[in-house]
Amino acid sequence: MAIPPVKNTNLFPDGFVRDSAAYILSQQLNDGSIPWFKGHYADPWDHVEAAMGLAIAGEFVAAEKAYRWLADIQLVDGSWWAAYKDGEVDNRERRETNFVAYVATGIWHYFLISGDKGFLRRYWQMVERAINFVLALQTEHGEIHWAVDEAGQPKKDALVTGCSSVYKSLECAINIACELGIAHPNWERGRQALGQALRYKPERFDRTWESKARFSMDWFYPVLTGAFSGDAARARLQQRWDEFVVAGLGCRCVNDEPWVTVAESCELTMALLAAGQRSRAEIIYRGLHRWQDSDGGYWTGYVYRDEAVWPEEKTTWTVGAMLLAADALADLTPASGLFTSVRLPLNATQDAQSIHSFDELELSGSQG
Repeated sequence: MAIPPVKNTNLFPDGFVRDSAAYILSQQLNDGSIPWFKGHYADPWDHVEAAMGLAIAGEFVAAEKAYRWLADIQLVDGSWWAAYKDGEVDNRERRETNFVAYVATGIWHYFLISGDKGFLRRYWQMVERAINFVLALQTEHGEIHWAVDEAGQPKKDALVTGCSSVYKSLECAINIACELGIAHPNWERGRQALGQALRYKPERFDRTWESKARFSMDWFYPVLTGAFSGDAARARLQQRWDEFVVAGLGCRCVNDEPWVTVAESCELTMALLAAGQRSRAEIIYRGLHRWQDSDGGYWTGYVYRDEAVWPEEKTTWTVGAMLLAADALADLTPASGLFTSVRLPLNATQDAQSIHSFDELELSGSQG
């Protein structure tokens, strides 16, 4: 399918959508997998991020090929290994819950853009099995174990960023189920409990390792994925703004290294939009195009102390993040609000057939 025309905007250069999609397509393998770049491995989360970029560009055949690859290699319990390369498993050490859940976000995103309900039906079983695997690893406190080991035993700790990503994926999974007229009240309960843990139970995260609070994603992901919004979201972003944002460059990956990264800057852009701070979002996003290469790819990051691109890699998921942020800012597709608002079916538990009635929720710190 041809790439749709893009409205005039000063947020990105002419040809941005076309060139970005072309880069992802150039890295996609014949089996449908999208590695970080050719010769590297693919992991389920970043693969989906790149596939969402393809859908934004109207490359539906290639995007569905990416999801078909996941369906074909899904394990019996609904999960995927941490990484794959050249048609083989590249990392059998673990299966990560946020990686597994993210397929629901990608499938819902594709449907929002394409309107293809047959697509939802084709991939429903994959989504259902993935989400059931993830929720089987939720504790009585609401958080979700970050992974299982090679033998399938839970790695009993939780990540703020990972659980935040799962929180958005559960929203998407609930929407898919309701669009298909299928009741999954346990998914709704699981999402509510996870939201409560993210907002009110910080002690349930980073219990067995050093805190991950030095990573910027732990700071903004709860806003990006809807666990915090409104005043609570704005307060959270303001609290550590100076730690992570470098004026004129973007968002650091960690607060103790002079390294800004394009993907984190894109995700912060969307978190700012979700918090109602569009001006800040536009300023950060406009500055990222300096790191686009002539082939349409974007360099992963920049070490400003050394004035050097590092690493010298152009990852497909970075390009996917650039396209997602462009869509959120410029309303390119019907999926533009996916990461800037929370949309759930009204009375989904009571009436799974009410599939066209949606309530846009403005979450506060006291809602699940």
